[in-house]
Amino acid sequence: MKETLLGLSGKRALVTGASSGLGAHFARRLAAHGAEVVLAARRIDALQSVAKQVEQYGRAHCVALDVNDAASRAALVENAGPVDILVNNAGLVREGPALTHAEADWDMVMDTNLKGMFFLAQALAPGMRARGGGSIINVASILGLRQAGGVVSYAVSKAGVVQLTKTLALEWARHGIRVNAIAPGYIDTELNRDFWQTDAGKALIQRIPQRRLGQLEDLDGPLLLLASDASRYMTGAVLAVDGGHLVNTL
Repeated sequence: MKETLLGLSGKRALVTGASSGLGAHFARRLAAHGAEVVLAARRIDALQSVAKQVEQYGRAHCVALDVNDAASRAALVENAGPVDILVNNAGLVREGPALTHAEADWDMVMDTNLKGMFFLAQALAPGMRARGGGSIINVASILGLRQAGGVVSYAVSKAGVVQLTKTLALEWARHGIRVNAIAPGYIDTELNRDFWQTDAGKALIQRIPQRRLGQLEDLDGPLLLLASDASRYMTGAVLAVDGGHLVNTL
């Protein structure tokens, strides 16, 4: 049977922040569609648990990575082998009012969410260029496109991811490297599930036009589109997956 454009057979994908949440889900989905997957994160023990799930579909490899450490990034490039698809997913948030936001927290969020993302892409781009191209998928957020209180460094870092995506797309298009982003809205995960049961969480869900949280599976379509040849004429795109949150009325 002829393979569809969404097929990823013969492709090697690297997913950062793959030890849990979105990253672990992305790794499973890419493997299910034929990609060989390299899982990267700081917690090797957690990665190995995810790798067992990924191996139900195909080959998986675990590589330790601290995106904030240049030596760690260099070691990953050395050990991961050729990479056709990079899912730049590693990220974190520090909550609190802007008036009391600590400089150390600001630096940690910016270094992880934006600086580390850029320098990892920069490190992998020469290999992609040498092989004729590749796909880089940056995980942004609707908070990079719209405001919310209490997450100043996170929102600013994700706005930076949006601009980084477009800038790299412009510079690297001539090398066959496509750079796009997924901007998730509120997604139901194990880490935030308790919050959605609170009054504040339920009220927030009612502000989403579709009146529901996103599920991990709701990200599959954009992920596979951007990873595969189905998006071969797309670069610099930022795909919001948010149940209509960005187009909600004021």
